[in-house]
Amino acid sequence: MNIYIGNLNYKVREADLQQAFEEYGAVSSIKIVKDHETGRSKGFGFAEMENEAAAKQAIEELNGTDFEGRTLVVKEARPKY
Repeated sequence: MNIYIGNLNYKVREADLQQAFEEYGAVSSIKIVKDHETGRSKGFGFAEMENEAAAKQAIEELNGTDFEGRTLVVKEARPKY
């Protein structure tokens, strides 16, 4: 399952998110979206988890929590069109 993670602190690294999501199960990939010109985080990213039950638990438990001083928005990612 692909998970959207929004309202990230700009200092958060992919390794920080990997660690947070691995508490719920195996993480296939973590990607923080960055600005092409500055290389700075845009404040959101995606996590990919293979186990759907673990992904749903991670969404339920991490959404609305404080992470590095910001309240996370965590939900199932919508497909790109």
